[in-house]
Amino acid sequence: MYVVKSPLSDAELETVSEALQGALVDLVDLSLVAKQVHWTVVGPRFRSVHLQLDEVVDTARLHSDTVAERASTLGVPPDGRAATVAGTSGIGAVPAGWIKDVDAVAILVDALAAVITQMRDRVVATGEADPVSQDIFIGITADLEKHHWMFQAENGG
Repeated sequence: MYVVKSPLSDAELETVSEALQGALVDLVDLSLVAKQVHWTVVGPRFRSVHLQLDEVVDTARLHSDTVAERASTLGVPPDGRAATVAGTSGIGAVPAGWIKDVDAVAILVDALAAVITQMRDRVVATGEADPVSQDIFIGITADLEKHHWMFQAENGG
């Protein structure tokens, strides 16, 4: 039983809710990964990488709220609990301890690439089912791709 009833058909809602839930998990985890690296980065480029990581955190948190609210709008309860994120995220684990600035950048390049790949799949999956959610995924993907480019440029590749 839905507290909020979606205007989408059951099939459309299933497709869109899976995409929204996956995006929420990815974005919550991306914010956690970026913040962990932010706290532990060391090296000559500490300050610039440290500040750049906060930009990713802000982007991921902003978009995670948008995604969660879209799910709620469609009558699907979003699940951003720690256990859900830990059990279903597609982002690799961050190593413990201090992280050299070069390695920090590489971690973010990989994490962003993983999320972007999934977001592009979600853009395709929601095109027919819900262009409104698709539009959200397009915007998220554009923002994440910009961060991805900037981190790649940070290490020259």
